[in-house]
Amino acid sequence: MNVAEQGARESSARHLVVPRVLVFLTSVNPESGAREVLLLKGAPTKRLWANKYNGLGGHVEPTEDVYAAAVREVWEEAGLEVKALSLRGVVTIDAGFDEFGRRPGILMFVFVGETTERTFWPSAEGTLTWVAVDALADYPLVDDLFELLPRALEGPFFFGHYAPLPDGTLRYAFQSSGVNPSPS
Repeated sequence: MNVAEQGARESSARHLVVPRVLVFLTSVNPESGAREVLLLKGAPTKRLWANKYNGLGGHVEPTEDVYAAAVREVWEEAGLEVKALSLRGVVTIDAGFDEFGRRPGILMFVFVGETTERTFWPSAEGTLTWVAVDALADYPLVDDLFELLPRALEGPFFFGHYAPLPDGTLRYAFQSSGVNPSPS
């Protein structure tokens, strides 16, 4: 197939998406033995999720696949080279209608990986922190992470769909594929 045969420009009424990646790196704390996940507390000046904890990630560039984007984002945001990431879930996010009457959305690919490297560089995006998995409920996480993160870290491969509610918040729905994730 060539570019013109992809059907991406046929109708402005179709649901078009921006691809993004979200990565959760885990590590064992050498002092406590606790399993921890590396989270980024959004800078107070961030437009999105200021002062809330999220995984690493961002947009997929047109020149890369989603795996390459995940590896690049971990490097850019933490200075960590990851050797292996596993895709654990795919989430479709309906962002509602824009000012032009289009319905753009986001297609988010959720990855996990393990690392023994616990030193990272400062991030302009916010403050990186290793958080004990058992203590996640005590942190101001980005809203969807309370449901998404346990699925990514422990469950089988999942699919998610976020839909806008009248008040502007999102409703989160998840479905398991029944396939157990491959080891990281």
